[in-house]
Amino acid sequence: MWVAEILLQQTQVARGLEYYDRFLSAFPTVEALAAAPEADVLKAWEGCGYYARARNLRRAAGVVAARGFPQDYAGWLALPGVGSYTAAAVASLAYGEARAVNDGNVRRVLARLYAQTAPTDAWVQARADELLDPARPGDWNEAVMDLGATVCIPKAPRCPACPLRASCAAFASGTPTAFPAPKVRAAAREVRAVAVIVGDAEQAVLERREGTLLGGLSGLPAEELAAGESPQTGLARLCARLGAEPGAHLGTVTHAMTHRHVTLDVYAARSAAARTPVAEAALSRLDHKALALLASWQGGLFGTP
Repeated sequence: MWVAEILLQQTQVARGLEYYDRFLSAFPTVEALAAAPEADVLKAWEGCGYYARARNLRRAAGVVAARGFPQDYAGWLALPGVGSYTAAAVASLAYGEARAVNDGNVRRVLARLYAQTAPTDAWVQARADELLDPARPGDWNEAVMDLGATVCIPKAPRCPACPLRASCAAFASGTPTAFPAPKVRAAAREVRAVAVIVGDAEQAVLERREGTLLGGLSGLPAEELAAGESPQTGLARLCARLGAEPGAHLGTVTHAMTHRHVTLDVYAARSAAARTPVAEAALSRLDHKALALLASWQGGLFGTP
């Protein structure tokens, strides 16, 4: 349950089920997860994104392996990477503690029930606490979350099938989708960067990235470009750092993340640096897109094509 709640925070259910099975196959016990090298945990998480979740799961597993599983909300909340939603979900579902969950589905159900256009987190939590069935908190939480996920959906809600329709102020208004009003999201930051492939799709030079461009993950050597900086200038800086000779421009790939849109110019390069088996590393989708450029490259990598 704990792993599932963490996994599904930023991952769609259909995709999450695949990753869930793979992760538990690799680490069937909390002791196995706690003892695993971080690189192995990240590899098992590969493709799921938001890798801080995997790191925190491993850290929390170390605490649980040493002290045992927490038995209440406060204990779960104290674990690395566990917020109020996950702590409430696990405490109510596993231990029957009267804690109401507050997630996007719950927010939408309650905002429509009371016709609130801009409910604050505090307001949602207060209403959820008021309505919670203390005798069956886990069932209640699951019911409200499932209602939001399957019936009271963001667009085209299935109001005729909703058990709360008779009490729903948003339904009575005739415009249920007006509640809650869509959040104004900040525009994604445009990031330009260069990366080099030293090696091939099987064995390549990889390094642990720092900074804002997928920091903390292993990946192709890369440099983020400053505003107005050309890819050629960034490539020269990157190759100087690596002691590498630049080669052909293999192409450009893009990748959209929650708060950033990355445009990556990918070049071949050569150096004597040690290669790492690509299959053993946890790489981002951006890196996989970059490596895929080699498969379609027709010319020479160095010198005149």
